Amino acid sequence: MNISIDTHSGYCFGVDYAIQLAEDELERVGLLYCLGDIVHNDVEIDRLHKKGLRIISHNDLENLQNATVLIRAHGEPPETYKIAMENNINLIDASCPVVLKLQNRLKNSYNQKKSPDSQIVIYGKENHAEIIGLTGQIHNDAIIISDKKDLERLNFSHPIILFSQTTKPTEKFYEIKEIIERKIVAIKGSITEDDFQFNDSICRQVSNREPQLKKFSTENDIIIFVAGKKSSNGKVLYDVCLSQNKRSYFIEKEQDIQQDWFQKEDNIGICGATSTPTWLMENVKAYIWNAIYPDL
Repeated sequence: MNISIDTHSGYCFGVDYAIQLAEDELERVGLLYCLGDIVHNDVEIDRLHKKGLRIISHNDLENLQNATVLIRAHGEPPETYKIAMENNINLIDASCPVVLKLQNRLKNSYNQKKSPDSQIVIYGKENHAEIIGLTGQIHNDAIIISDKKDLERLNFSHPIILFSQTTKPTEKFYEIKEIIERKIVAIKGSITEDDFQFNDSICRQVSNREPQLKKFSTENDIIIFVAGKKSSNGKVLYDVCLSQNKRSYFIEKEQDIQQDWFQKEDNIGICGATSTPTWLMENVKAYIWNAIYPDL
């Protein structure tokens, strides 16, 4: 029996950077507001709350004056920066560089549209924080699709410019791209750059975890996947594990673990989302050793 933690799991660069900025400011002054959950992991939010981090909403921001607010890795629409300036709010901007690059590409495409009928399409999760920041760059003039069935909302006779939320699965994005191309060809007989443009804006640090997790899941008898229930990335990566290993279990914290999941000779793999802190996976490992296996 062996317990191993996937070395590729844990915070991505953007989340790690945001957490570090928050901890630095909290150590300096002991109080920091964050616009929305700094990370989709309640256990980590509870830890930072004890240090002085306070989560606020966009409505709260409008009523806040003379304070310091962290912008998380997901990015924000231009309206947020305008409110901060009007309310004398000091912003610590932890927007992920990959997200900022996507925001600029989206804005440029929107401003350079060759036809007023052009449709900006974003493959992502409706009302996700990153999507709100993206659509805010283009006056919310975008069609959000979360699945192939949503393609019914597009007019394939009009130009289409396709983007993706940075954390979506690469394979599904390219599947959607190919469906759009086929539908345009079926209507027009051929396809040109004026008909369809696509932008692969998916973060490779995130998407590369899928093949790594597939391998990790097959190397272990049981998988304990650690992530917050609100994490979109967590749901995607857990499904990757489950597709390779039916004995995969999703938990938020070590107390969610059940003893009847385990057998004496199991090799156990622990992994997580881009919003899962390493210290939490270490806690899960220690819990399995100390609370589960002494009784088996």
